Amino acid sequence: GQVENVSPGQMADEPIRPVNIPRREKDFQGMLEYKKEDELKLVKNLILELKPRGVAVNLIPGLPAYILFMCLRHADYVNDDQKVRALLTSTINSIKKILKKRGDDFETVSFWLANTCRFLHCLKQYSGDDQFMKYNTPKQNEHCLSNFDLAEYRQVLSDLAIQIYQQLIKCMENILQPMIVSGMLEHETIQGVSGVKPTGLRKRTSSIADEGTYTLDSIIRQLNSFHSVMYQHGTDPELIKQVVKQQFYIVGAVTLNNLLLRKDMCSWSKGMQIRYNVSQLEEWLRDKNLMVCGAKETLEPLIQAAQLLQVKKKTDEDAEAICSMCNSLTTAQIVKVLNLYTPVNAFEERVSVTFIRTIQNRLRDRKESPQLLLDTKMIYPVTFPFNPSSLALETIQIPGSLNLSFLTRV
Repeated sequence: GQVENVSPGQMADEPIRPVNIPRREKDFQGMLEYKKEDELKLVKNLILELKPRGVAVNLIPGLPAYILFMCLRHADYVNDDQKVRALLTSTINSIKKILKKRGDDFETVSFWLANTCRFLHCLKQYSGDDQFMKYNTPKQNEHCLSNFDLAEYRQVLSDLAIQIYQQLIKCMENILQPMIVSGMLEHETIQGVSGVKPTGLRKRTSSIADEGTYTLDSIIRQLNSFHSVMYQHGTDPELIKQVVKQQFYIVGAVTLNNLLLRKDMCSWSKGMQIRYNVSQLEEWLRDKNLMVCGAKETLEPLIQAAQLLQVKKKTDEDAEAICSMCNSLTTAQIVKVLNLYTPVNAFEERVSVTFIRTIQNRLRDRKESPQLLLDTKMIYPVTFPFNPSSLALETIQIPGSLNLSFLTRV
């Protein structure tokens, strides 16, 4: 008896170990099946107990959203309206629950903002509506929902995404707020500009801040950190732009408000300092390709206040120049800066009362609010432009680390 087809190292009488033969991808339809009684386990493992920091770092961005949508597709495919409704309700409630519990953690909020938006995009992309189908491959169009119109749920998810976005802005504000005044106004980024301080008061100036003080670098490092977390989570580029615009508004508004309340900040040298810091923030925008997201424009009132500290403030021509330059500042803000302006040395004098009157007369026909301080809590309205995904659902594999072995790829 000849031994045929024996692989090297295997004796003829050894039992052949069963080999796991993976199915070809084209055999999958991009759906996930689960038993009704496993629904709680699904939202528990995928939403309530998923740690964005641990497991989620290595996932395809938006994977939880794709998994939930593939489960939903199967419930739609078998025409089980109860299962569809139950899954959508559990998903929405679980996301709300995790945000209630960990709503002050930037990474958690960012992660669920990105996934809620991706889930919303999936509901549109595979809705069967022509306006969304035109972005799909023919294969993706085979994956459209076949039995239920979930437009109402899209509205609910969109409202949820707005809530999460506002939560994200609050989180960022709480982290940035303590850094702004110190980093933008107090800390001297340019050495030797502030003129000689009276003897006895000279504090050690060094570009390395004392422990515990924030500098402009602290702010830029924080902006980098926010940006890379959102990018890792697969946040839509259009949404990142809106977040950055809001961050810049907060930095500009808090800085300007402090300037308007502090005499020691209204000097020529502070004007120079602020303009330097603003240029560094603009540089950051340029590096990140975010020059056209509206962020730079939110700094305009601050830039004009800094220019106001640096220009001549004596003649009628100076007054005219100031009035045309400061179109993003209110009259109240311009007058306040001029009143607070403090000469750095003996050669300079305070701004005269007459000059300030001239400014007030020139600006009296302006239609504007009498407000002095900016509203630092203002949040720009957010939109979620449709962002279809090129990812083919049938190729998605579920990593073991998610503990979802009870789901079956269909």
